[in-house]
Amino acid sequence: MDTLPLDVNHPAVRDFLALTRLQVLTPLSLVINLATVLVCSIVVKPSLGGVSGHRPTAISPSTPVIGIYILALYVMQVGYCVLLVLATKPETKKTLIKGVGLSLVFSNFLMAIWAITWVMEWFLVATILQGVMLILLLYSNIALLVYHPPDPSRPFDTALIHAPLRFFFILPFSLLFPLCLFITLGFVHNPAVSPGSDPDFSGWHVWPTFGVVLGTNIVGLIVVLLRRDIVWTVAATWICISIWSLRPKPVPIYATVIIFTALHPLALIAAELYHRFHKRQPIALPDDEEHPGLYRHQGEQERTRRESERAPRERAPGEVSSGDIWS
Repeated sequence: MDTLPLDVNHPAVRDFLALTRLQVLTPLSLVINLATVLVCSIVVKPSLGGVSGHRPTAISPSTPVIGIYILALYVMQVGYCVLLVLATKPETKKTLIKGVGLSLVFSNFLMAIWAITWVMEWFLVATILQGVMLILLLYSNIALLVYHPPDPSRPFDTALIHAPLRFFFILPFSLLFPLCLFITLGFVHNPAVSPGSDPDFSGWHVWPTFGVVLGTNIVGLIVVLLRRDIVWTVAATWICISIWSLRPKPVPIYATVIIFTALHPLALIAAELYHRFHKRQPIALPDDEEHPGLYRHQGEQERTRRESERAPRERAPGEVSSGDIWS
């Protein structure tokens, strides 16, 4: 058979083929990502956490805490893969194909390659991989928010598409890309600690690192306030906890992540309260009897009654008063 009995240029056929491609490649990329990270974390020496421990920076995270974050990300992606197979609504399929597409597949492959370069201590390559992954995930999140925004009528789309993509994006945005960049630039130092003295953080380039930590957290705080984004709140708070859980840390960095650990949840609560009690105040209708609505009939009756009281009484035809007779 020379040609397929289908028109592959037809939009419906192309969407079907794109969805089928995603149903195959997305689980495959997730399995490769998960297997590579597990091998590099458990089998290889030095492991992912060991390399980070050998080159401490001002934002180096606690390995167990950030490991739980990555594990939660894998669980969310499993839900995304299930939705890929079970999706029936045209809007959901369009979101998967047009909104996410192959960006998540490429990001999983890049994450697996990054784990290899990290344990091999090829930090420049690792930084480039994290930068490319950050761009891919940023593109997907913008496409989802602009062209396929969350819809309350489709809660599974929000939970299994928007949430995993945003959770994945925040990891390189707030932690992995800055961490690789700082190690590549040499912002690394083993603080010399002597008995009875404070650690020396002079080699850690505290203030450039402080600017990056403050900037990323301010961006997250703005997103939380404007969008009441619970996913960003959880992810940003989690990353802040992972940073201050590993000590010692320079005071500006430690204080900043401690403050934003409290600010992100408080901002979400404040934004939600403002939305509920200020934006949704009931609109009071003006007390106008001419206002069209439920009270139009009552207003017309009241107006008719007042006009009848002011108007002089009219006599019936042929009625003669006693005064007219003698005038």
